[in-house]
Amino acid sequence: MSSMEQIQDFLDHKRIAPVGVSRQPNDFSRSMFREFVNRGYDMVPVHPDLPEVEGRHCYAHVQDIQPPVDGVLFMTPPEVTAQLVPDCKAAGVTRVWMFRGTGYGAASNDTVVACEEQGMSVIPGECPFMFLPRTQWFHRFHGFVRKIRGAYPE
Repeated sequence: MSSMEQIQDFLDHKRIAPVGVSRQPNDFSRSMFREFVNRGYDMVPVHPDLPEVEGRHCYAHVQDIQPPVDGVLFMTPPEVTAQLVPDCKAAGVTRVWMFRGTGYGAASNDTVVACEEQGMSVIPGECPFMFLPRTQWFHRFHGFVRKIRGAYPE
């Protein structure tokens, strides 16, 4: 489980590469992308098949981004996340967030271990919306439920 210290450290850095933002404007990943942009983050999207996302140039690979990003937010299936972790290492990324809303999310145990072995700070299986200040009520409620169940980061 990730710690609140790791989460805050990730959110304190403003240049983030969201990997796997959907082509569909109404997709949850696009909502998250817009929310970060609206909060002043410099979102640098990564998707091998998209030229741009929400008017921002899209990169095919994390290591192509210049200047480099402070962290990577994976919104990909776990097998894709595993394939792309070496790109993060090549780009010098030290902070990785593996998103999970419902379902399996972007993390797998092997991928988390691989990142940690390479010295990366990893947040596996959390939704950033729960940790953003003044977020919408249902995200706060999700966090509240996780606190009650003892599944909220400390």
